Amino acid sequence: MCQGGHPVRIQIIGGSGTGKSTLGKWIGQKEGIHWIDSDHYLWKDQTFTEKRSVAERYALYTPDIENHQQYVVSGSVFSWNPTGFDNRELLVFLRLDETTRMNRLIQREQERYPDFTGTNAFLDWCSTYLTATDPAMIGTLAEHRLQMEKSASPVIEIDAALPTDEIYRQIRHAYQQLQTAP
Repeated sequence: MCQGGHPVRIQIIGGSGTGKSTLGKWIGQKEGIHWIDSDHYLWKDQTFTEKRSVAERYALYTPDIENHQQYVVSGSVFSWNPTGFDNRELLVFLRLDETTRMNRLIQREQERYPDFTGTNAFLDWCSTYLTATDPAMIGTLAEHRLQMEKSASPVIEIDAALPTDEIYRQIRHAYQQLQTAP
């Protein structure tokens, strides 16, 4: 993606279960650039039960931006840092049919938690992705729409049901179009 020394800076947003982290990590490895998972800023560990304070989040975010000219970030920091990743070149929004998204999330919860009973507070929250109307509500379509509307960088929407290599091809194409635009 990097052409003529122009840095690659991409942010991927979308509902939980759309594959943001999988795609971000994959692009980071493919392009040889730093991958940032925004969940690392929000959560203290991989159990996703204890949130960091906003000050702690900034303490992690700031060196990432200062130390990496190129990055791909999966997820959003918009709710606690509306100007976060404002030097990105491209904002990618992953959309996915709601039934598929929720099925992915249920499967992930089953894999993470052996005592999973079929529902939990996280899945209840995820089920409000499309219906929540307050853009201040983190991780909702309303928040993502506001973020896309306010984005200084171009925004592309991609169907997250596509194979990873096809999503990557679409992102590469969009990024290359940016590089050749006057």
